[in-house]
Amino acid sequence: MTDHKIETINPLTEATLKSYPYMADAEAMSVVQASHDAFLQWRLKSLDERAAVIAAIAKELRSAKEEFAQLMTDEVGKLLRDSRAEIDLCAAICDYTAKHGPAMLADEEHSVQQGRGLVTYSPIGVVYGIQPWNFPCYQAVRYSISSLMVGNGVLLKHSENCTGSGLMLRDIYERAGLPKGLFGVLLITHDQSDAIIDHKLVRGVTLTGSDKAGRTVAQKAAAVSKKTVLELGSNDAYMIFDDADLDLAIKTCVQGRLFNNGQTCVNAKRFIVTEKNYDAFVDGYAKAFDAITIGDPTADDTQLGPLVSKSQRDQVHRQVEESVAKGARVVAGGQIPDRTGWFYPATALVDVAPGQPAYDDEIFGPVASIIKAKDDEDAMRIANDSRYGLGGGIFSKDVDRAVKMASTYFDTGMVCINTYTIASPDMPFGGVKDSGYGREHGEVGLKEFVNVKSITIGG
Repeated sequence: MTDHKIETINPLTEATLKSYPYMADAEAMSVVQASHDAFLQWRLKSLDERAAVIAAIAKELRSAKEEFAQLMTDEVGKLLRDSRAEIDLCAAICDYTAKHGPAMLADEEHSVQQGRGLVTYSPIGVVYGIQPWNFPCYQAVRYSISSLMVGNGVLLKHSENCTGSGLMLRDIYERAGLPKGLFGVLLITHDQSDAIIDHKLVRGVTLTGSDKAGRTVAQKAAAVSKKTVLELGSNDAYMIFDDADLDLAIKTCVQGRLFNNGQTCVNAKRFIVTEKNYDAFVDGYAKAFDAITIGDPTADDTQLGPLVSKSQRDQVHRQVEESVAKGARVVAGGQIPDRTGWFYPATALVDVAPGQPAYDDEIFGPVASIIKAKDDEDAMRIANDSRYGLGGGIFSKDVDRAVKMASTYFDTGMVCINTYTIASPDMPFGGVKDSGYGREHGEVGLKEFVNVKSITIGG
């Protein structure tokens, strides 16, 4: 990034892909105004009319899949097959919203003492989204499609690393029939972003990012009484209980850590293993990590691509080295390879303890923290010993007990039992504690940025 322009860089080749000028303040404000102007018409469309446009966006995403997937891989280094799967997920979100949105947002009749009550789920206006680079299409689709279904206007400030992806998504939306300007993309600095939050036509703000960024944006929005939804970082714990299927646990936990090159808020990150299974788990896990192939993300046999940037890769390595200096031990990986591209190997740490970044913080890269617990209850205690609470998991053959442990004791927004999943259009997505608040997906996510309006009609 220079003072006057954004540069996107391919993490595999380290070559510049494209440059984009920052918007002048007046241009950025005109994008906000255009979204609001388009919203004034869009809100008058029926739920079914909006749903038809969203269904068309699903089709347009599928027809642009190869081009969009390649761009995402070029911009952020994710495996090409993961990029394709991301477009499929985004199209599925559109399908789900188009199919179920009209019923979920329909007016509700209530009988009240004074006569008749009506509750409407009305749009609020323009919603501003600040989004990260790790899922260039999904992060933007996740909040925008629900707001568009409600009847809102939407603004996107995407991560600079994937500027091209944000612009491509806008073009796809408009090709599918979304009114021009309703979904506005802002190429702006952090200072300019603060002015967007302040803008009188912006009615809600949603951010996916670090807990630090979340606190900063939430404070700025609160200062002007605007609602926020925050989906922040995490250090998700996956517990391997005494009665776990160990082969399944190892295989799933390897996949859960390396998905998206290990750069996902809901990656499996801490593996809390009871004494009974600990040695076998460490042995199997380290062997699996040692066998992981790193390389070109477009090649079919690559299992781990480059990290998004040099600074990101160096930060991951710093956190590993600091953890080792404080007593952790590397059982796989841990060395930056001598090659072009911002690669970091699949790295597993044991003897992970409080005070180390591997225990306390989020490592946004392919680094697994393995922690020994005395028993299942001790594993749950360690899992909850985190300032984060986004996702997590339990491996146990006693599914009923695992569900009870998950629902009663696990202090997190999402739990996987004997599996690893990232997101589903029909299941709420979000966390607690420093992982943020509010939900995306499902009916609860659809209704985050609505005006729940009570209308009372005299008898």
